[in-house]
Amino acid sequence: MIATRDAYGEILVELGRENPNIVVLDADLSSSTKTEKFAKAFPERFFNVGIAEANMMGIAAGLARSGKIPFVSTFAVFATGRAYDQIRQSIAYPRFNVKIVASHGGLSVGPDGASHQALEDVALMRAIPGMVVIVPCDAHETKEAIKAALRHDGPVYVRLGREKVPSVLPDDATFEIGKGLILWPDKRREDLISSVSRGEPKESAHLFDVAFVASGIMVKPALDAARILGQEGKTCLVADFASIKPLDEELLVAIAKNSRLVVTCEEHSIIGGLGSAVCETLAENYPRPVLRVGVRDEFGQSGSAQELLDAYGLTAEGIVETARKGLSKV
Repeated sequence: MIATRDAYGEILVELGRENPNIVVLDADLSSSTKTEKFAKAFPERFFNVGIAEANMMGIAAGLARSGKIPFVSTFAVFATGRAYDQIRQSIAYPRFNVKIVASHGGLSVGPDGASHQALEDVALMRAIPGMVVIVPCDAHETKEAIKAALRHDGPVYVRLGREKVPSVLPDDATFEIGKGLILWPDKRREDLISSVSRGEPKESAHLFDVAFVASGIMVKPALDAARILGQEGKTCLVADFASIKPLDEELLVAIAKNSRLVVTCEEHSIIGGLGSAVCETLAENYPRPVLRVGVRDEFGQSGSAQELLDAYGLTAEGIVETARKGLSKV
C-alpha cells in the first residue's frame, strides 16, 4: 500500500540525480506533496514560493523559458483552480515544458472536505490545448508516468492522490502517453486491435459482456467488479486508461467493438473527465452504450476516504450495480 504522492517524491529524487535541469517548485505544501524529498537532496534546485500558486506557475514558465524543466506541485484544487489563468496563458499557450504534478485529487482527500476535493481538475486541464493529462492508478504507474512526462516536450498535468493504494500493475508494466493497458483478461492491446482490423468479432458475437475503462484509484475496484461479475457468468474486460489526454482512441474503439456495454470508472465528476472523453470518442467513431461511474454534478463532503467512496458509489459494488443495470438494457 503506497500513496501515489509518495511514489512521486521518490522518483523525483531519482530523476533529479540523472538530470541537473530538473527544478521543483511547491506552494508551502512540500511535506504533503512529498517534494520535500527533492528539497533535501537538491536544496539549490527547490523553490518554496509560499501560498502563491498563481505566481508559482509564472515562475515555472520563466524557468522553462530559460531551459530548465520545472516540476510544479500543490494540491489539485489549487493547481488547477486557483492558478488556471496562469497555466493557460503563461504555460500552455507558449507550450512551455512545465510538469504540473498535483496531489490530493478526488474524494479520497477525505476530512478536508469539499473545498479541498478536486472533482473538476481533469476537466479543466483536458480543455486546455496541448495539455497532456495523466491519472495513474498506483505507485508503479506513477513513477513510469513521471518518467514519460519528463521525456515529453510540453506541458503535462499529472493527478495524484493522498491515500495509500494497493499495487495494481506488475513491476514490468510500462507507461506510454496516449496508450491504454488491458489488465483483464490477459490480452495484449495490439492483439485486440488487430482482431478488430480483421473484422472480428461479428456484431452478434461479442467477446465481452461489459468493458470497464478506468483511471486512477478506480482501476482496482473495476478489477474487483470484473471478478464479481465473472462469478455470475459475465465476461468482462478491464482497461487502465491513465492517459486521459491524449486518449487511446484506437484501443477504445476496439474495446467497444468487442463489448456489449462500456462502463467508465473515475474518481472525478462524470462531466468533463474520463467518462466524457470516452463518450465523445465513441460517439464520433463507434457508438456503443456507455455508463459512467463517478461523481454526479455535486460537491464532495467531509468524511473518511472510504466513507466518501462508499457514499458516492465509487466502489466495486457500485460498479457492479451500474453494470447490471446497463446489461439489462442492451
